[in-house]
Order: sequence, then structure tokens, then C-alpha cells
Amino acid sequence: MKSPSVSVTASCMNNPKIIITFALESEFINIQIPGCEVINVITGVGKSLSAASLMKAVFEHQPIAVLNVGTAGTLKHQVEDIIVARRFVDRDLMELPLQGIVSTLHNTFPLPQVLDSLYAEDVQRQQYQVNTGDKFLSDLSDVVGDVVDMEAFAQAVVCEQMQIPFISVKYITDVIGQNSLKVWEDKLADAQCGLSRFFETHFLCSK
Repeated sequence: MKSPSVSVTASCMNNPKIIITFALESEFINIQIPGCEVINVITGVGKSLSAASLMKAVFEHQPIAVLNVGTAGTLKHQVEDIIVARRFVDRDLMELPLQGIVSTLHNTFPLPQVLDSLYAEDVQRQQYQVNTGDKFLSDLSDVVGDVVDMEAFAQAVVCEQMQIPFISVKYITDVIGQNSLKVWEDKLADAQCGLSRFFETHFLCSK
């Protein structure tokens, strides 16, 4: 696996910074946020690497918000749906019956106005939840939340600790129980197109 990388797209270095995270370069789309300096971070796959990569970028760039963009599987929705969420659960930690374990998180720090339109306009989105774990789920099972991924909860924890607004936008590539790594790989190009259209709709010019 390649080392996580950081790149910067800026129209003015004095503009407020927003970090956009992608697990893999194959999920990357070029999102330009008006009035902001965008820092693109390829975090790598999994909770540990994702959290470490984001923490490094947060310390270096001091962003006003973090936007996680990527793909996910689901049991509740349809392929090609896009879920916007600020609620997260760690399915690995949920299995530990230990007092004091925190396995759910709801980031409530106010979003900057330029990102608020992604979320506030749809009340239903305020209930969506991303389920994160270090295993790629391909077997049908009971899953808490709307979609599953391998990074979002870890990034949400970093942002909670640093008191930074965090929001996740996920394109659904597959249905759990009907999927495989190949199914996911085959849908990556569709995910890039779908996410690009989504951000264009919300006035974040995407190329």
C-alpha cells in the first residue's frame, strides 16, 4: 500500500482550510470549495492508518472542518444512493462488553456555512449513521447503521478530540451479502461520477 499523501489546492493561502479525506487514490475526486483552501488527504485503509493520517494533517493545517468522501456498502439502501452522515459507530468496539467503551459518536460541532447545505437541508440525513470496522463485510449480517466503511468512525474520533466539525459523504457501491471486493472495484468509476455530480449540485465545483 502506498504511504498516505497530502496535496493542497488553493486559490488564496489566507482562505480557511478544509481537509477532504479519501481512503484510496482510486476514490479521489477533485472538489473545489468556494472561498476555502482544500487539503486532500489519502489516508489509507482501516481505522488506525486513517486516524493517524488525519491527525497528522490536522496538526499541520489546522482546518475549520473535515469532509470524508468515499464508498460504502449497505443493507438498507440502494446502490448509487449517497448518504450524508454525522453519526458514527464502531462495529468492532460494539462487540466488547466492557464498561467505558465508547462505540458511537455524533459530531455536533457547527459546520461552516459552505458545508452546511450538504446536511441541514434534509432532516432525514440527520439520522444517517456510518458503521466502521477493520473488516470488509461481504457476508450478510445484522449491521447497525445505514452504510458500512473502514475509516469514518476513526476520523470522527480525531475530529471530536480536536473539536473540529466532521461530516461524511458516502456513495453506496454494493449491498452486503451480494458483494465482493471485485464488485466494489467495478463500481469505483460510477462512484467517482456520482459523487462529482453530487458536489456540483451543492455548488462545490467538482472536476
